[in-house]
Amino acid sequence: MSVSADAHASSSTYRICSLCQKMIFDKETSRSMPRPYSTGPSSFIPEEEIVEAWSLETWAVDPQTELLLAELCSPAGRLDHLTQVMGLHPHYLQAFLRCQFYLLRRDGPLPLHYRHYIAIMAAARHQCWFLVLLHVQEFYRIGVCLEWLKGLQYANEKLRNLNDLNKILAHRPWLITKEHIEGLLKTGENSWSLAELVHAVVLLAHFHALVSFIFGSGINPDSQAPDSTYCTCELTSRSQSEEDALLSKSPESELESLLERMRKLREEREEEEATEEEMVIRFEKEKKESLLVRSADFDDQMISPSRVSRFVEDAAFGYQDFARRGEDNPPTFRAQDYSWEDHGFSLVNRLYSDIGLLLDEKFRTACDLTYYNMASREGVDTSMLRRALFNYVHCMYGIRYDDYDYGEVNQLLERNLKVYIKTVTCYPERTTRRMYDSYWHQFRHSEKVHVNLLLMEARMQAELLYALRAITQYMT
Repeated sequence: MSVSADAHASSSTYRICSLCQKMIFDKETSRSMPRPYSTGPSSFIPEEEIVEAWSLETWAVDPQTELLLAELCSPAGRLDHLTQVMGLHPHYLQAFLRCQFYLLRRDGPLPLHYRHYIAIMAAARHQCWFLVLLHVQEFYRIGVCLEWLKGLQYANEKLRNLNDLNKILAHRPWLITKEHIEGLLKTGENSWSLAELVHAVVLLAHFHALVSFIFGSGINPDSQAPDSTYCTCELTSRSQSEEDALLSKSPESELESLLERMRKLREEREEEEATEEEMVIRFEKEKKESLLVRSADFDDQMISPSRVSRFVEDAAFGYQDFARRGEDNPPTFRAQDYSWEDHGFSLVNRLYSDIGLLLDEKFRTACDLTYYNMASREGVDTSMLRRALFNYVHCMYGIRYDDYDYGEVNQLLERNLKVYIKTVTCYPERTTRRMYDSYWHQFRHSEKVHVNLLLMEARMQAELLYALRAITQYMT
């Protein structure tokens, strides 16, 4: 098919992190304000690398996906920036497009304009103008209830009632209870049916997670954006000590060190298996250590851009760690008690036909995706690393797998990578190019995009598990 990955440069203003603010206002420094890395699809990834990936002869899609791509094209024949970046992994892109098309366009419990408005509500929680604008445009195309676009207070009561579930699911999904579900399903003209609620939950989780991918990959707006997105501070804005630390660690030694740790972990698995008690201790240790993983690039208080804030109520409600010091924390979510494979999949498929199959395909594609290489090394089994990335996200959300040794997380994921993971997953609007560049310096950009796919799917599945468990508890 003749679609182009070429894109016009988009001018926009950028959110400035506290480190860049310090650079600007420190009169004693002579360093200049960092400039955006790219005016193409991504602020983090060179445009030519994305264009080259789309031009490869091996880039092939099935006929159904080809039709979906044709529909996504602008009148000028260009694909949106999100699709271009995600296209670095064609096999995953196909699964993603099939699932998203089904959620937004195919027959389902919710009317079309509800679906796009829920997408707007979800994206606005993380100040994602990219998605808000996209679905505002879709809402105009449908052409009904346009007054809702003035803000959440203008939407009908049924959608406004979804706001609490939206904010909790986006920031602290472990707080969702069957009482939240019961409140939405209670009888009355503004009540939700079970099928409608499941559709809404999947939409909310889908777009919360997609925001993580967009910010984590530095996706630029397709058109001029009126509000800031993220700071694209360059590595050159690092302190001298940080630069020295980077230079002292060659890419080859970083890769070799990671490969060596993976080799030793495999040997330890074969020699001795950890006891169940040790597994629990290691999970609790990793969960508590995640409290210490945070970025100091932004102040805690974030102000929503005005164009997005009209779709947000209780903007001060944000992410808080699952395990907080000196507080009574929610009980750990044990995956064997309620898992996607054994419980969530069947529930969504029963109440919203076939979506479970499409979600499962998307989850599996992201987790199983491999090219058997790491940076310059070929023939590498990356399954251990992929599972560590996925399970670390679930650990931060309080979800534990009995059959996984969480000691592997500390061995495989360096601190800079953990900071990046937590930022992208928990408060993606704070992601900077500094964070993106701070880990895996010698790896390909496509490998970092794969990391973002894993983080996106892990976050979505975590949100679904908490919400679907509450729905199951309500039903029983």
